[in-house]
Order: sequence, then C-alpha cells, then structure tokens
Amino acid sequence: MMKKDFVSVIKISALVLLVMLLCYVPGCKKSEGENNGGSEHPSAGEHPSAESVAKAKETNVEKAAAPAGMVPIEIKLPKPMFVGTPQSTKVPNLEKPLGKPRPPFLAPAGTTNVALGKPIASSDEEPIIGDIEMITDGDMEAADGSYVELGPFTQHVTVDLEAMHEIWAIIVWHYHKQARVYYDVVVQVADDPDFITNVRTLFNNDIDNSSGIGIGEDMHYTETNEGKLIYAKGVKARYVRLYSNGNTGNDLNHYIEVAVYGIPAQ
Repeated sequence: MMKKDFVSVIKISALVLLVMLLCYVPGCKKSEGENNGGSEHPSAGEHPSAESVAKAKETNVEKAAAPAGMVPIEIKLPKPMFVGTPQSTKVPNLEKPLGKPRPPFLAPAGTTNVALGKPIASSDEEPIIGDIEMITDGDMEAADGSYVELGPFTQHVTVDLEAMHEIWAIIVWHYHKQARVYYDVVVQVADDPDFITNVRTLFNNDIDNSSGIGIGEDMHYTETNEGKLIYAKGVKARYVRLYSNGNTGNDLNHYIEVAVYGIPAQ
C-alpha cells in the first residue's frame, strides 16, 4: 500500500513540474519580446556608443554653463618643462593639482592679450637676469633666456595698458621649469601708475601679510606651463600690478610672462 502511495506522489510531482515548465517557456519568450519592444532588433548603428553619449552630455553642459555673449578664448600655452615627480613643496594652503587641462576661459568675443608689447616697470630697476620688457614680449617658454630674475624680498611689476580696458583675465607665468610655489602672489589693478586711485585686489595668497599688502585668502599654487589664470570679470582699469616674495626654491622672484586678456573700455 505504501509503495502505491509513493508511486502516486512521484507521478503527481512529475505532472506538476511538466505543467510549470510549459507555462514558463512562453513567459520567457513574451518577456524577450517586451524587452525588445515587440519588434525586430535595432541595428548596432542605431545604438549610440557610451563615448558619444558622454561627449554629447559634456557639450550640452558647456553650452548651458556659458553666459550669453561669452565665448572660449584661445590661449597659446608653452610646452611643459618638468616631468616626473615634482619636488616636495610643503607649503600651507596649497591647492591640489587639477590633474587635467584647465577648463576653457570664457570672455566676450574679441578679447585678446592687451598687455602684449605694452610698457612695463619693476620695483627692481636692474634685474639680475633678463630685461623687464621680456615680461610682455609674448614668450612664455621656460627656457634659459626667456625669464627675468628680480632680487629678493617683495618685488612687483606693473603693466601699463596705455588706456582703460575691460579686463577679463590675467595670466602670470613665473618660473615653470621646476614645480615651484611662489609666495605672497598679489595681483591688483588701478587707474594710475602709483596705485592710489581705484585700487582693486583680484588675487592675494599672502596668508600672513608678510608683504604688508594685507592678508589674502587665495591658495598657494604650483607653477606649471599653464600659468596662473586669475579671473577679472570685466573690471575696468589701465594698470596691472603683480607682487611676489620669493619661492620654494630660493628667495628670488621670477617672471616669464604676464598676459592681460581684455577689450578696450567703452
């Protein structure tokens, strides 16, 4: 009796499994049809690649972020000079390297380097190396013979734009053949060469007022071939002054180039 009951249970179980299997197969086919939209498989060309999707998103973000009337301004950069691991620069308030090229600089169409070839003066009238005029000659390379070396302590250079301009950015290249950090970098603009009238500070990383210009909240940075781009937001001025107070390599001050991107003021 028990043997018959056991055989009956086996038969019933097999029947249940067969019914479940018959129901599952059509369900799978239906699911596949639903996932494919119930139509033919689209060709591979109809599927955008992950790279193209990412690029499209990036382009849309850039277009959305660009204010009306602002366009990317081309900035010619010198070639990188140092390779490998930079020297240790134990400097407080030091910004981390971006790790990628700087984002495009946006400004009104027609913005150019209005400092190119313009007169320049220095607190050190007799540089140790080079001539002051080299700072606005358009040569941004870090090769020997392309930089100006000023004496120790706080020094400054002043560019005369010869007329009032809307200034959108100032880029300074110190000595970028090594990964140095320059101290007390301060950038100001004014309406007069003595910096008495309408003086405005655009950048200041003198965190302890060691240069006597005031305490700044901007970060120290490591020199690279990109230079330091300081946004000026269309401030109107004729004169641009840049300070520094030695660097992590020595007590001297160096300038390769100062570029001022702007347009004549209306």
